[in-house]
Amino acid sequence: MSNTNTSVLDCFKPDAKFNTRDRNTANYHPSIWKDHFLQYASQSMEFDDETKAQIEKLKKEVVKMLIDISKPIEEIVNLIDLICHLGIHYHFESEIDEVLQQIHKNYTQNGEIIIVDDNLRLLALLFRLLRQQGYHVSPNVFNKYKDENGNFSEKLVKDVEGLVELYEACHLRIHGEEILDEAYAFASTKLKSIATQLKPSLAAQVNYSLKQSLHRGLPRLEARRFISIYEEDPTHNQILLTLAKLDFNFLQNLHRKEVGNICKWWKKLDVAANFPYARDRIVECCNWVLAVYFEPQYSQARKILTKLLALTSIIDDTYDAYGTIDELKLFTEAIERLVKNYK
Repeated sequence: MSNTNTSVLDCFKPDAKFNTRDRNTANYHPSIWKDHFLQYASQSMEFDDETKAQIEKLKKEVVKMLIDISKPIEEIVNLIDLICHLGIHYHFESEIDEVLQQIHKNYTQNGEIIIVDDNLRLLALLFRLLRQQGYHVSPNVFNKYKDENGNFSEKLVKDVEGLVELYEACHLRIHGEEILDEAYAFASTKLKSIATQLKPSLAAQVNYSLKQSLHRGLPRLEARRFISIYEEDPTHNQILLTLAKLDFNFLQNLHRKEVGNICKWWKKLDVAANFPYARDRIVECCNWVLAVYFEPQYSQARKILTKLLALTSIIDDTYDAYGTIDELKLFTEAIERLVKNYK
C-alpha cells in the first residue's frame, strides 16, 4: 500500500496478497449490454450544414410564437407545456422564463392565480408551470371547485382533461398543503374509476399518468413517447414537431457517443477481470446521469459524474461484498491519506 504508483484498489485484485482464501461474494450478474455501445465511440454526431440551418430557422419560429403577446393566455400556456412535453424547452429557457414572469405578474394576486374563466385544466396547468418555474403560488384557488360540504365537486368527473391536469399539479405540492392532498386523492380515485369508460387514446393517457406522473418521468423517455403521440394529433404544429424530431436525433447521437467513449474507458480498466466481485453497471450509470441533466452543454459534466459513480460503485462493493475487516481498515486509511493530500 506504500507504493505510490499502485492504486488503492490493487489489494483487492484476484492476485493480491490479501486474497488468500475463498470469500463470500454477491455474484452479480454480468452486464447485459456487453460491448454493444463501443460501436458508437467512433460515430460522428454532427448534422450536415443544411440540417443545422433548418434547426436554427425552426428555433427562431418558435421564439416568435412564444413572444407573441397577442395570444390569449390559454394558448400561451398550452404552447409552453407543449414545448416542455416535446423536450425542446432547454432551447427557450430565457423566453419561457420571461413569459411566465409576465404571466405571474398579470395573473396572480397575493400569491394566488386570478383567472376569470372557470377552466380547471387551464388553472391546474398554469399552477404546475408556475411552480415548476419556482413561483410559490397558493393552492387555495382550487377551493372554488369544492361543493357546499367542502368536498371536491362530483361534476368535475365530466372534465377528464381538467382532472388529469389537477392530478399532475398535485405532484408539486409541499408538506402541509391539505387542499392538494385532498385534490390528489379525489383526482386519482375518479380517474381510476372512469378510465375504462373513455375512448382508447384518452384512456391510455389517463392510465399512463396514474402509473407515472410527468414530474417523475425521465425527460428523454418522456419526450420520445410524447413525440409519437403528438405526431398522430391532426392539429399538431409542424414547426414544433419537426424541431422536436431533429433535436431528439441530435441528442441521441450525442448521448450514444458519450456512452460509447465511457464504455471504451471502462473496458480499458478491465473491471470484469480486475474486480470480478464488483457490479459491471457502466451503462446504467450513464443512464442515471442522463436523468440528472441531458442538455448538450453538460456533456463534460456527464462524463465526469458517470466515471465518479462507476468508481464509487466498485468501492461500495469492495466494502459491502468482498473485503475483510483488516483489509478494509487499510483501504480506509489509504483513502484518508489520499484525501488529505488533495486538501
